[in-house]
Amino acid sequence: MAMLRFVSLGLTLAIALFSQIQIVQAAEKGGDHPLLKRYPGSEIRAYLQKEFDEAVLPVGPADKQGFEKSLRVEGKVTAIDYKYPKGRSTLEVYKNYEEGLLQGGFTPLYQCADDECGKGGAADKYLNYRWACFEQRHLTAKLARDEGDIYVNLHVCKGVDRAYVTIVEAKPMEKGLVTVDADALANEIERTGHASVYGIYFDTDSTTIKPESDQALEQIAKLLVNKPKLKLYVVGHTDNVGTLAYNKNLSIRRARAVGEALTTQYHIAGERLAGDGVGPLAPVASNGSAEGRAKNRRVELVAQ
Repeated sequence: MAMLRFVSLGLTLAIALFSQIQIVQAAEKGGDHPLLKRYPGSEIRAYLQKEFDEAVLPVGPADKQGFEKSLRVEGKVTAIDYKYPKGRSTLEVYKNYEEGLLQGGFTPLYQCADDECGKGGAADKYLNYRWACFEQRHLTAKLARDEGDIYVNLHVCKGVDRAYVTIVEAKPMEKGLVTVDADALANEIERTGHASVYGIYFDTDSTTIKPESDQALEQIAKLLVNKPKLKLYVVGHTDNVGTLAYNKNLSIRRARAVGEALTTQYHIAGERLAGDGVGPLAPVASNGSAEGRAKNRRVELVAQ
């Protein structure tokens, strides 16, 4: 992905990632990720793994709504909540993880400590716990690989003695599962005044439309050719992962990118299209699950 509101400046990827499916205990499922072992003596308190999801990783300083800059990465997500032994300092735990990542070939993208990461701790509305970080450190790092990059976010929090580790193995989602039909779009617009379009894909955190979107764009163009008097608002929608302002801006830019593609590639008159976006403000499903967030990430065609 209404946004995931941080109670403080601190960001934990558990808010975005642990909330999407039932949390299982480590005794039932999971364990350390092969690329990053736990700090010695730590216990796994919660574990999540999704074959395909979106993570929002901090790559910039914090403000009152969370981190000012973030990186959206899609792929296989593993998120682990570790409780490390009492008496260990935040710096000691952090440095051990950092050393492991550097030895593994990872390159840091962003690091912060204490007030730079945010004040006061955070709450997770899905896991129903609230904690305060007296000391904290963040690290986001990347391992570049030909078979797909790997991203890691680490958040070490003193107060509850927790280390939250999120690992994203970047990979494309299986495409071709959603088809768009011009006649179906026409019928839906005639019946309700609007139609949702899935199957338009963008590069991560970008307005660049992927080639896999051609089938959907062709059908929208066919709709407009078949209905020469039809004018459309192209409206972008997002899930609620990230800040409201960022998501609204991204949805507007993506909607306009769709309009530009229709005019330049399919020769649809520009005056028949107006691009805008509402970010996460008009969900069609709960953002509390990966499936719901996927439904909320869409383009809508609205009759003018």
